[in-house]
Amino acid sequence: MTPLFIFTFKAVIWDKRFLIGLLLFCSFLGFSQEPATEDTVKVTPEEELFKKAVKLIDSAHYKEAIVDLKKAIKIKPDYPAAYTKMGIAKIQLKDIKGAEKDLKTALTSNPNDFETLKTMGFMYFNIENYKECKVFFDSAASIAAADKIDDAEFLYYRAKLMFIGKSYKPALDMLAAAIEIKPKYVEAFVLKGEIRFAQKDYNYAIKELNEGIAMMKSDQLDYNAYKIRAKAKFEVQDYKGAITDWSVYLDGVPGEEEALIARGAARININDHTNALVDLDEAIKKNPKNPVSYNYRGMAKAGNKQFVEGLKDINYSISLKFDYAAAYVNRAAIKFASKDKRGACEDLNKADTLGDPMAYKLIDQYCKGMNDNRK
Repeated sequence: MTPLFIFTFKAVIWDKRFLIGLLLFCSFLGFSQEPATEDTVKVTPEEELFKKAVKLIDSAHYKEAIVDLKKAIKIKPDYPAAYTKMGIAKIQLKDIKGAEKDLKTALTSNPNDFETLKTMGFMYFNIENYKECKVFFDSAASIAAADKIDDAEFLYYRAKLMFIGKSYKPALDMLAAAIEIKPKYVEAFVLKGEIRFAQKDYNYAIKELNEGIAMMKSDQLDYNAYKIRAKAKFEVQDYKGAITDWSVYLDGVPGEEEALIARGAARININDHTNALVDLDEAIKKNPKNPVSYNYRGMAKAGNKQFVEGLKDINYSISLKFDYAAAYVNRAAIKFASKDKRGACEDLNKADTLGDPMAYKLIDQYCKGMNDNRK
C-alpha cells in the first residue's frame, strides 16, 4: 500500500506542476497571439476607402461615395468591386453612361461576378432597354444557379421583365420563388396581382393584392396596388369595394384623371349619380377633350333624370370619337327612357356595326319588327 500511496502522491505533485506550467504557457501564447479582431487585422488604404464608400451608398450619399471609390481605384487600379459600387452610385445619380462604363470595367477583370451582372441588368431595365437587360439577367441567373445564390430582388426583377414580355406563367413561378426566400415581399405579391389581372383572373388578382396590401405599413402604401385592386373589383362587380380602393388611391395621387373617371363609373353602378357627377366634373376640368368622361357624365345625369343634359354630354362624347360604340349604347338607353324608341334602335344598330357585344342582344330584345341596318 505504501508504494502506491507514494506513487499517487508524486503523480499529484507532478500533475500540479504540469498544470501550472501549461497555464503559464497558454497565458503567454494568448498574450502573444491573441485572436484577430477588426482592429488588429491590417486593412489596406484602398479597402478602408471602399468600406467607407459602401456606408455612404447605404445612406444615399452617392457623390461622396464616388469620391472615395475613385481614390481607392487610384491606389489599386484593378479593383472590380470598387468599379461595381461606383456604377451603383452613378445609377442612383442618373449617370447611366458613367455607370455603364464602370460596370463594364468591373466585368473586364471579373466577368463572372453575379453582383455586377445583376446591376447591369437593373440599369438596362430602368432605362427600358429590355433586350440588353435580358442578356445580363440571363448571365447572372447562370452564375446564381452554379453558385446557389438566393436573391429575392433579382428574381423579382426577372419576373418584371417576363411580365413586360407577357410571359405570365414563368413570371408567376419566379415570384413564387422570390416569396419563398422572402415571405413578406410586398412588391412580389403586388406584381403577382398585376399579372393575374392581365390574365383576366380577377378573383386571384384580388387575393394576391389583399396579401400584399395587408403587409404594407400605413406610411409606406403602394398606391398602384390599390389601383389594380380597384380595377379588379370593378370587373367582378364589387363596385363599393372599387370605390373604396379608388378613394385610397386618390388620397395618395390626388386628381388623377383615370382614377376620377373610374370612381365615377363605379358610383354610377351603385346609383350614386350625384357623387359620380362630382368625380366626372373634376375629370373634365383636367381634360376637356376626353370622350369617356362625357359618356359617363351623360349617364350620371340621366340617372338623376336630367335626360336632356345627359344627351348633350353623350352627343359631345360621340363628336369627339365617332366610333365610340359604348357611347351609342348609352345614348340609346337615354332615348329609350325619353320614349324615343326609333332613335334608340338607330343608335343600337350603329353600336352593332362598331362591334359592341351588347348591342345585338339589346336590338333583339327591344327593336324587333323595326327596320334596322343589321347585317
